[in-house]
Amino acid sequence: MQLIAYIIVYPILWLISLLPFRLLYVLSDIVCFIVYRLLGYRKSTVKGNIKLVFPDKSPQEINAITKKFYTHLCDLFLEMIKTLSISRAQLNKRFVLKDPEQIKSLENSQSSSILMFGHYASYEWSIMLQSHIDIPGLVIYKPIANTYFDNLVRRIRSKYNTELISSRKAIGRIKALDRKGEKRMIAFLSDQSPKLKVNNVWLEFMGINVPCFIGAESVAKKYNYPIGFLKIDKVKRGHYEAEIVPLSENPNEESEFKITQKFNRLLEEQIRTKPEYYLWTHKRWKHKDNAPSQD
Repeated sequence: MQLIAYIIVYPILWLISLLPFRLLYVLSDIVCFIVYRLLGYRKSTVKGNIKLVFPDKSPQEINAITKKFYTHLCDLFLEMIKTLSISRAQLNKRFVLKDPEQIKSLENSQSSSILMFGHYASYEWSIMLQSHIDIPGLVIYKPIANTYFDNLVRRIRSKYNTELISSRKAIGRIKALDRKGEKRMIAFLSDQSPKLKVNNVWLEFMGINVPCFIGAESVAKKYNYPIGFLKIDKVKRGHYEAEIVPLSENPNEESEFKITQKFNRLLEEQIRTKPEYYLWTHKRWKHKDNAPSQD
């Protein structure tokens, strides 16, 4: 069944990827009408999340953010499909690294380096960062259940000299690379919600105590890799700008969880400025009611 689904869907995705951007966004508007108006895909989750972190906003403001979010969500989905056939030149025009020297500085460090980023703006098109450096990238991701679509996602995200590694195998791979002295630019999507465990680290995110993924900080401190925040902004439809905000050049010198807290604050700042570009369908606050007491 997995192969049959792939054989049916892949040609459709490829044809969509060939559409010029003007028509791609017409299609995105149609998809948005279906997803938002007709199906109401995760609408209760989206509105619930927005209300939770913006308790002072009126129902009208919540509705406005929600509507803009679904437009962005559908754009993001269609842009991911467009990545199948988009040229490097086109993508470079649409995903601009404001100061390439920032990433070159990380590349020229004596060791591997780490970039933390969140589900904000175009995290999919961040693959373009690899076109600015010569060392390979290493992206930690969660595999898709359908093997054929998982391979497709790997192929898309592996453009421009990037290796994808499942979160389950990431630590072992990083350890092996460090032992051999092979440098990588390691990317962590760091606003994931970890599984609920006794030893979860709970930190404040958007004013709410939640368990936080500390994998990026842990690796940075263990190997003393320089670490930065990849800040991605949406300039207008189909156009993004990115910059790297340093978090620490010497993570070993940072107090425990300070790097993760810095990351949370920087991502929060973006969300509060333009909330419609955050992935509100992502259940970031699902464990909030299990937060340990502050006694």
